[in-house]
Amino acid sequence: MKIAIASDDRINICPHFGRATGFEIAEIEDDKIITREFRPNDFTGHARDDHDASHEDKHAIIVNALKDCKAVIANGMGLRIQNDLRAAGIEAFLTDETVVEAAIDKYIKGSLDNNPERGCSH
Repeated sequence: MKIAIASDDRINICPHFGRATGFEIAEIEDDKIITREFRPNDFTGHARDDHDASHEDKHAIIVNALKDCKAVIANGMGLRIQNDLRAAGIEAFLTDETVVEAAIDKYIKGSLDNNPERGCSH
């Protein structure tokens, strides 16, 4: 299983999912990380500075880019993208945790907090 963590520097979790420089992708098997990669964010509307496409089009691009992930982790994200991710079978975690490594460890242990109210409306 893979999880994606929104990050600007591969160390800290980005405050806003769609504005992240990229996503740290961790592949987990038997409660261990077996691979890690960083996917640059060149697919969100925020990253592409694309204000012409509808929100649905922007979300379809990011959902498709992360479709191999079971979950995404960020410190904040809009309600619409949360719903679009869920509809695609991807769990959205909005956490108070700020460090990528700690979030992965807590996710593996089943102790990562999830605060949907941390979402933003825009």
